[in-house]
Amino acid sequence: MRWTAGLIASIVMLLLGAAGAEAQYPTRPIRAVVPFPGGGGPMNIAGRVVQTMNTVLGQPIVLDNRPGADGAIGADIVIKSAPDGHTLFIASNSAMSGLPHLRKNPPYDPVTAFAPVGFIGRITFMLIVHPTLPAKSVGDLIKQVRVAPGKFSYASGNVSGMVMMATFAKMHGLDMLHVPYKGDAAALADFGAGRVQTMFGATGFLGLIRDGRLRALAVPLPKRSPLLPDVPTLEEAGVAPIPLQVWAGLFAPARTPKEIVARLNRELNTVLRSTDARMLFDREGLVPQEMTSDELAAHVKTQLDVWGRAIRDAGIPQD
Repeated sequence: MRWTAGLIASIVMLLLGAAGAEAQYPTRPIRAVVPFPGGGGPMNIAGRVVQTMNTVLGQPIVLDNRPGADGAIGADIVIKSAPDGHTLFIASNSAMSGLPHLRKNPPYDPVTAFAPVGFIGRITFMLIVHPTLPAKSVGDLIKQVRVAPGKFSYASGNVSGMVMMATFAKMHGLDMLHVPYKGDAAALADFGAGRVQTMFGATGFLGLIRDGRLRALAVPLPKRSPLLPDVPTLEEAGVAPIPLQVWAGLFAPARTPKEIVARLNRELNTVLRSTDARMLFDREGLVPQEMTSDELAAHVKTQLDVWGRAIRDAGIPQD
C-alpha cells in the first residue's frame, strides 16, 4: 500500500474526528429510558446507578420511565433516537431476550437495533409459595403439584417470571394453571390472599416473605442472595438450575460512535465498583458485573438463544 499525502491526511482527519466526538460528548442532558414503571424495584435502582455517571460526564442524566409492551415501548423510543449518546436504554432480559420470541412479528432485533454499552447486573428472583401450599422445600413443591395435576396455579407479573415458572414446570413435569398479571404489584393481592399458590417473583415480595405471609423456597442464582441468606439456590435445593438469567444492561441506539460507547462503558464500570452503587444494589438484590461492550454483545446473543429455546420448550404461545 502506497502512503500518499492525501491518504495520510484522511486518516489524520478520521482520528481527529473520533477524538473530537468523545471530547465534545455530552453536549446536553442525557435521557435514560427505563421500560418499567417509576418507583422502586431493581430496574429503577439500576437507573439511579446510571444517573451517578452525571458527575463525570458533566451533564444531568434524566430517567424516563416508559413501561408497557414488555419493554417494546421504551425500546422503540431509543431505536428512533439520534445515535449520538444522548438517549440510552436501561434494558432488561424482558426486552432483549424474551420479547423477540414472544411475538409473531417482533418489533425489533435486539442484536442489530442497539449498540451495547455495558452490563449492569443480575437481578434476584425467588421461587415463592403461599403458606396454604405446605411446601417447605423445592422438592416438597414438586411432589405436591405432581400428585394433584391441574389443582394449583402460578402467577406471573412479567416476562421473566412467566418464562422462568413455565420452564421450571416443564423441567419437572408439573401441571399448573398460569394466571398472568400486569406487573408484580398487580399479582400481589391474589398471591398474598392465596388465590394463586406459587410464582417466581422479584424483591418486591421481600416484605411479605420476612413477615411470614409468603415463603421463599430457592433463588435461581449461582450463589445465595445476601437479602435471603437462609434461602438456598436451586442447586443447593437439589434440583437442576434454570438456564435463564434475569439481568439489566445499558444500551444506545445502533450506529452510536464507538468512542462514545467506549466512554460510557468506562464510566459505567467505574460506577459499578463504587461503594454507593453496591449499597444500592444490595438493597434491591442486584448483583453487579462489569463487561466490555463486546462482552455484552455476546451476552445478548447467548441469552437470546437460551430464552428462545426455553420459550419453545415450555410451549409458551406467541402473541
